Amino acid sequence: MLMSSASLNAIRVHPRDNIAVAVKNLSKGDALALQSAPAKNEGLSTSEVFVSEDINSGHKIALCDIKQGAYILKFGQIIGEAKQHICAGEHVHVHNISMPVAQVDSDIRIVPSDSDKISTENNDRHFLGFHRSNGDVGTRNYIGILTSVNCSASVAKMIAAHFTDERLKPYKNVDGVVAFTHRGGCGMAAKDSEGLENLQRTLAGYAEHPNFSNILMLGLGCEVNQIQPWMKKFNYKSSDTFKWMTIQDQGGTRATLDRGIKAIEAMLEDANSCVRKPAPLSHLTLALQCGGSDGYSGITANPALGAASDLLVKAGATVVLSETPEIYGAEHLLLNRVSNKETADKLIARLNWWKAHAVKHDIELNNNPSPGNQKGGLTTILEKSLGAVAKAGTTPLNGFYHYAEKITNKGFVFMDAPGFDPCSVTGEIASGANLVCFTTGRGSVFGAKPAPSIKLASNSTLFNNMQDDMDINCGKILDGEVDVQQMGEEIFNFIIDVASGKPTKSEEWGFGDNEFIPWQLGAML
Repeated sequence: MLMSSASLNAIRVHPRDNIAVAVKNLSKGDALALQSAPAKNEGLSTSEVFVSEDINSGHKIALCDIKQGAYILKFGQIIGEAKQHICAGEHVHVHNISMPVAQVDSDIRIVPSDSDKISTENNDRHFLGFHRSNGDVGTRNYIGILTSVNCSASVAKMIAAHFTDERLKPYKNVDGVVAFTHRGGCGMAAKDSEGLENLQRTLAGYAEHPNFSNILMLGLGCEVNQIQPWMKKFNYKSSDTFKWMTIQDQGGTRATLDRGIKAIEAMLEDANSCVRKPAPLSHLTLALQCGGSDGYSGITANPALGAASDLLVKAGATVVLSETPEIYGAEHLLLNRVSNKETADKLIARLNWWKAHAVKHDIELNNNPSPGNQKGGLTTILEKSLGAVAKAGTTPLNGFYHYAEKITNKGFVFMDAPGFDPCSVTGEIASGANLVCFTTGRGSVFGAKPAPSIKLASNSTLFNNMQDDMDINCGKILDGEVDVQQMGEEIFNFIIDVASGKPTKSEEWGFGDNEFIPWQLGAML
């Protein structure tokens, strides 16, 4: 649908909603000029509503009187309950809305997977990618320096810094030499450690990622996360494309720098020999992410990305939803579209783990909406989660994966991760994502090498204010220029262009070196 015209100042997203979302700043006394969802009214009728206080764009307005304890609905779903009686025209926000006492029904509904029914509409679409010897296809062509432990981080960065743009100029097909450093690798239990398992899976996923042509693994030598046992565990062997060394064995910083630089110089010719060739869209794996969300994210950018996700899945690709705490309260939308019971059982088990994890650390999952989210109009985690799940489109959920676990299913899948964007995307890339789409309503300067990150603005004000950082303006939906499906098609085509080499705004800035953050769990000893 076309969301608005110049005369409209608020949107009712679903016909059952008892709130609307302001599409511009509203002043006390303004009459709502309401854009309603294009569906039959399911019981809520609204007479003329006047705003009873100043309300910022992106925030919610009561469309009718809402009794204390009554549910507040957005997207046709429960996002909270009224802490007090709310009159029509009042601002609905954190001061008068709380999490509901009753839990949302999470019955499992098995639906057939459609990953084997690739649409003929886009089966002739290809992207230009880097074909690897194992059959994978990359969207970028980096040389990576992985670190087994934080103690080797500085030396790894020194090696990468040697390979300036000037030195790489002869190697036109190489996107760069990047060091991936982190805070872990030692001071943790060597056995039965979830934190060490996460780190090792993450490093393994990056080591075999199709966006790398070659890898150098660098350690200190005495760390818990020893390189040789890690290589044995994940079946890695030294080769022209994978080399490793430790600083202690090399004899210190200077010797390691010299040896590391020479190792990568020897890799450059091999990396540069790889050129882009056509590949079917089934070789694309897209990480879905949102950060700095606002009241429009679940109305524009997220559902538009969901429409693009559906097009990708129908063309044989894989899309990955993550950030488990940010589906809390919306899990029923996923459990009602699983393609097998095993996936449902895994998702439920992990949600229960997160609830226990929150209790253990004396936090509430509903604390998730950040101050920036709230300033943008979001209130409870239910509202945020319902909007966030829209990124995943409508196709069946075909698999559940633990953090950084290799993805083997096609279609729509879920990977467990925290809601911290860099940490979540690090896991998705380790699982195999060779592209990232990142929606935002407040703004973001996110990037994540080696995967290009496409940033989608939920509103035109953000897009115009941060044009150097935003790739796509989904605010055109609010402005009445396109509908959600048309926006999804624009995103879909942009994804193919980026996969084929078009640089994103974050790539133009060089972002992505510092966003490698493996999920660190467990005590430091």
